[in-house]
Amino acid sequence: MNILVIGAGAWGTALAVAASAQHAVTLWSRDAQQVAGMQSTGHNARYLPSVALPQSLRVTNDELATVTQGQDLIIIATPMAGLRACLTLLEAASVRVPVAWLCKGFEAPQDEAAHGLLGHEIARIVAPSLSTGALSGPSFAQEVAAQLPTALVAASPDARVVDTLVQGFHSDTLRVYGSDDWVAVEVGGAVKNVLAIATGLCDGLALGLNARAALITRGLAEMARLGVALGARPESFMGLSGLGDLVLTATGDLSRNRQVGLQLATGRSLDAIVADLGHVAEGVYSARTVVARAAHLGVDMPISQAVVALLDGSLSAKQALAQLMQRPPTAEV
Repeated sequence: MNILVIGAGAWGTALAVAASAQHAVTLWSRDAQQVAGMQSTGHNARYLPSVALPQSLRVTNDELATVTQGQDLIIIATPMAGLRACLTLLEAASVRVPVAWLCKGFEAPQDEAAHGLLGHEIARIVAPSLSTGALSGPSFAQEVAAQLPTALVAASPDARVVDTLVQGFHSDTLRVYGSDDWVAVEVGGAVKNVLAIATGLCDGLALGLNARAALITRGLAEMARLGVALGARPESFMGLSGLGDLVLTATGDLSRNRQVGLQLATGRSLDAIVADLGHVAEGVYSARTVVARAAHLGVDMPISQAVVALLDGSLSAKQALAQLMQRPPTAEV
């Protein structure tokens, strides 16, 4: 199988490396200097410096519309902010092979009257003729590239897309499950980043394991409420892209979103934290959009709302905690 991965960040590079053991993989980057460095050193020095790129992996900066030709599967590995442009280009190129994205989050609203969209909603608008899906789940790039055991979920209402993703990435170290509930898979991937900031803050403030467990559990309830309001099945949130990705991102120290919370607990400014990370922490950029979409649907998400207030500077960490703990008693739903 010929696979094209668009975007040479950590996750795109890791997945390209993993698939190269079984398939002919091309990794495309818009940054010509990055491509030249990867070609000459055999490493992605900025995003995944410890991983040697297989000799069979083709790295290129050629015109993207040309590179798409002859592929059997196309993976978009850009941040959420780049998804719309990539889908638009692929639609214009009349791509007929399955296309899937790795990015997690809600797109920022395109105008003041709009609300943020998930990937499948963007695709429906700008690329209606494409066969699309999402590949998601609990996965740190470094571990996938190191061939440590990982499980992902390929989600699409189109069985051909799911089957192609499974064929492309399922291996002895990477299990890929199929799902037709891509709303749940995308909501899980978006909301878990916001909740990971909250859990990092909790741990940074040394609030204890009880508090961490409560945050993860009640955060999962928030995630499911939003997903169901958008058309997802509630049981889907017990899967890899719901509970699985939430637990990993909230508790694993390789999580950039968790690191944001840990650093906020020390009193550092958000700007300084983001600058030091050097990589995108999607939760920082999508938190407001998650909360706005929930408000539009009438969905209560108090933990996510507290994270937004914290990121905006309208609440301190201690004030956010007090706000959550002083909410009136309610049933566990």
